[in-house]
Amino acid sequence: MNMLLTVEFPHEPFNAHVRSGKAGEIIGRILETIKPQAAYFTEHDGTRGGIFLIDVQNASDVPSFAEPFFLNFQANCKFRIVMSPEDLQKAGLEALGKKWA
Repeated sequence: MNMLLTVEFPHEPFNAHVRSGKAGEIIGRILETIKPQAAYFTEHDGTRGGIFLIDVQNASDVPSFAEPFFLNFQANCKFRIVMSPEDLQKAGLEALGKKWA
């Protein structure tokens, strides 16, 4: 199942990793591990942020995606299930509309 992982990086320890030259290497290792389908970095509420589209097979996989960010950056992670237009078409909205009308 596709999930959107949004990560908020607090200024510390991220700034310390930037100063030591380790931030890029750590992020690279994390991306190699979580293998996102897409990865974007942006500002989020005044802090550094990342948005990653990941494939989660089982709920028990969630810690493997979050822990690298928690442990290395003390980051906040949020997960949201996302659907493609094709997924939405398979959802049976018409039948659900009739059932709950």
